[in-house]
Amino acid sequence: MKKAERLFRLVQLLQGRRTALPARTIARELRVSLRTVYRDISDLAQSGMRIEGEAGVGYLLHKEAHVPPLMFSPNEVLALLLGSRMVQAATDADLASAARVAEQKIQAVLSDNLKALAERLPYRIPHPAEDTTLRALHGVIRQACESQTKLRLHYVDEAQHASVRTIWPLSLVGLHGVWLLLGWCELRKDYRNFRFDRIVCANSTDTRFALSPTINVQHYFTQVLKMDDSAWR
Repeated sequence: MKKAERLFRLVQLLQGRRTALPARTIARELRVSLRTVYRDISDLAQSGMRIEGEAGVGYLLHKEAHVPPLMFSPNEVLALLLGSRMVQAATDADLASAARVAEQKIQAVLSDNLKALAERLPYRIPHPAEDTTLRALHGVIRQACESQTKLRLHYVDEAQHASVRTIWPLSLVGLHGVWLLLGWCELRKDYRNFRFDRIVCANSTDTRFALSPTINVQHYFTQVLKMDDSAWR
């Protein structure tokens, strides 16, 4: 990665954050040494970029810092457009609509060459009509995750055993083409995963739940599954 591209990427990492980003995290994201991070921070500061923080604590942009205009590489454009098309095909109507609007905004700032590249996007993501019910279910679960509202779940497992569970919805997990609801099951007093296509119905309740150090998404992936952060984000 060229220095100019690296500095731009560094600004993107810092932009919009409310808390300081540790230098080690920056180094991991940019795949450079800590020394390079400190040098790049210094170069940005000397160029007039207002950066707050210090080594050992972390860095963030001052709220009035000037940020350079939005630019994308060809692969970034393909990744964004592919992600948008996948969201439109596999999630709920509200999120799909937001993805379409976001795609229009991205298209509006592309150069002529990148627009031509976008028109040749080699991926095609079908929208099967039979998935409409699953997309509606996606919306119910997503909103429950966001509001931390318990769900009443009617579920049929692989052995065709039916059950009714009260679930604390924690995350929607996409795995090998299948959507899963990761939740805390009050019946089992443990984490459970529920395939969307085996959920008969999911009803939001009026009861909220509070996350704890031992009941949250990060705890499940890092402590239960023993997965590194980079493997599940």
